[in-house]
Amino acid sequence: MAWGVYAALAVLVFFFWRRLSGKEKGKATRHFSTYFLAAAGATLTISMVLYPEVAFQSAQRGLEIWWTIVFPALLPFFIGSEILMGLGVVHFMGVLLEPLMRPVFNVPGVGSFVMAMGLASGYPIGSILTARLRSQKLLTKAEAERLMSFTNTADPLFMAGAVAVGMFKNAQVGVIIMLAHYISSLAVGLIMRFHQPYTPQTKQDQTPEFFLFKAFRRLREAREEDGRPLGKLLGDAIRRSVNTLLLIGGFIILFSVIIKMLTIIGFVKLMTAAIGAILTPFGLHPGTLEALVSGLFEITIGTQLASQAPAPLTQQLIAASTIIAWSGISVHAQVAAMIQETDLNIIPYLVARVIHASLAGVVTAVLMLGPGSGFLASYTALPVFLIRQPVSNPVQLLGQITYLGFIFCLLLGAMTAVALVLHLTRATRVITLWRRK
Repeated sequence: MAWGVYAALAVLVFFFWRRLSGKEKGKATRHFSTYFLAAAGATLTISMVLYPEVAFQSAQRGLEIWWTIVFPALLPFFIGSEILMGLGVVHFMGVLLEPLMRPVFNVPGVGSFVMAMGLASGYPIGSILTARLRSQKLLTKAEAERLMSFTNTADPLFMAGAVAVGMFKNAQVGVIIMLAHYISSLAVGLIMRFHQPYTPQTKQDQTPEFFLFKAFRRLREAREEDGRPLGKLLGDAIRRSVNTLLLIGGFIILFSVIIKMLTIIGFVKLMTAAIGAILTPFGLHPGTLEALVSGLFEITIGTQLASQAPAPLTQQLIAASTIIAWSGISVHAQVAAMIQETDLNIIPYLVARVIHASLAGVVTAVLMLGPGSGFLASYTALPVFLIRQPVSNPVQLLGQITYLGFIFCLLLGAMTAVALVLHLTRATRVITLWRRK
């Protein structure tokens, strides 16, 4: 029945195209994206009408994932980041970590907060914080696009818990996946530092002042510029965080329905055959093709299929790492929604995702051919809260939040330590030169 409806729709489109004149066909070609989106929307609507029960179940599954995993795990970090920005802590870190972030990633020091929060908390907080800093004029357009390209990553709980323990049933593969993900993410940051290298940079405070005094002064100035009382700051942080998470929930539910409808109508099988014809000659195992196609749209479904693929473990892990680094069109749509009120361009971010996915697959293969194969020979259990399935246990949720907070503090502490060494080294050189003179 479904294919009959789609065939009738295709016939109508064909006859409509035949009736157009040459000039009208040229105009239609220029507006292809508009007609394509309209056709895609009509196809999705027809699919949901023909399969209402399947659409309901997939939407219910997306809602369950959002309400039991995404919402409680990300809400504290969203609120905390909003409060820290309002209190001026991000400006303090910007001065402190400028010697680290500018030479390495060609972004200001305030990018360190986005980097630590993004690596620890996962999608899509990196893009949200980048858009906030851009709206406050703390980043230029090029700097924001560079920063967003490598800070919007998967969180360690998803990789170590949901993927390794929950899907692969082996905690050790989580270490391989995380190493490949973060190594390739930092490599993307080094590559994207050359994105628009000759554009103007944000102005640095050149005041001849000790760096700690300068950092505390910048914190005080930022707090005075904000000016909101603590109660209003808390209220704004909660309201903005909940609104953002509601938007994310809508995307998760929508793409849960879309990927199910595409599977039912056979679109996933067609793409699997097309991609297989291209990648199989390069050594890709045919068993991982369906996972890669599903992961093109949604990360969770893709990684789950990768863990169940009839392929060697190395090929399964390469497919999972590639999917996680790509992150899925669902996440890309969330990022596009988060930056729509800014002047940021989504294209550099998408290019970075392609680079990240390619590098993650290569690094995974290298790790598995080297120490990874011996490392996976033994099995080590992880804390139970790392198994990120839909749960309502508050103790487990508290464990997840505590773990993510620890990762954030660890990353921020490590970057701060390196920055302090760079500051002290620079100060020592200045004092030495002054004494020689």
